Amino acid sequence: MNEPIELNMTRRTFVASVGAAAAASSVLASVGSHTRSWAKGPRVKKALKIGMISEGSSLTEKFEIAKRAGYDGVELDSPGAFTADDVKAAKDATGLEVPGVVDSVHWRDTLSHPDVAVRARGVAGLETAIRDCHSFGGTSVLLVPAVVNKGVSYADAYRRSQEEIRKVLPLATDLNIQIAFENVWNNFLLSPLEAAQYSDAFESDLVGWHFDIGNIVNYGWPAHWIEALGHRIFKLDVKAFSRSRRNDEGLWKGFGVEIGDDGDDCDWPEVRQALDSIGYRGWAAAEVGGGDLARLTDIARRMDRVLNA
Repeated sequence: MNEPIELNMTRRTFVASVGAAAAASSVLASVGSHTRSWAKGPRVKKALKIGMISEGSSLTEKFEIAKRAGYDGVELDSPGAFTADDVKAAKDATGLEVPGVVDSVHWRDTLSHPDVAVRARGVAGLETAIRDCHSFGGTSVLLVPAVVNKGVSYADAYRRSQEEIRKVLPLATDLNIQIAFENVWNNFLLSPLEAAQYSDAFESDLVGWHFDIGNIVNYGWPAHWIEALGHRIFKLDVKAFSRSRRNDEGLWKGFGVEIGDDGDDCDWPEVRQALDSIGYRGWAAAEVGGGDLARLTDIARRMDRVLNA
């Protein structure tokens, strides 16, 4: 008599499968239990990255251009060139906010690097970004947590990055600054459920996601990720991506489409519905090719059309 199929499953396999299923169920269940309270007004407040503003010789002048173009805030880089006094002057002159900063060393001094000295520089850069964000009046630091490549395994990237990020959590907690992971093409955290579990492992309300809508289109669907990450989404990045251009012209050509135009595969109606399903009301920053006042104004209007419709 053939042995029943069920008996071929080892105890270790069974436990692992049950554990994985339970973890996935826990992640999905937690989405609905932490939705934001509904708020009146636009779905998002519009920001842009400082590097997109091509005109203006001082930070205040750049903020003034962003204000005229229709933005509510500007995201800065840190470690960077601007002091707290520079930022205060620009904010006072325009009324714009600095919703957060982008860690400027996370691609070079990765927190998953095999060299402990490189990781130490990455931690120091993240600590500077947290302090700068606090002094600038922001609430979050955008961080690429790890990079997987031929020399860095997935498991090592996971373990090392978690260990290094935990070192800065006391500082983030003291200053009440969020650490927001961005989904980028770093070969890491390729599923929304795994992304949720990764951030949940820190057991801190200050650790979550700066979700990039356009980046995910290459290997997923934005609405699925938004629904799975739920309350873990602290902020958004906005860009367009075309799968047909990627297929016909090459990977990076996928970004060669404007926000909301024909060929943009972000599926903005689904994105809006997903954001509403988790009660999202917060910041969204454009991350596309910038330029002069006219170009920035066009981007701001596109953001309103796809997100605040």
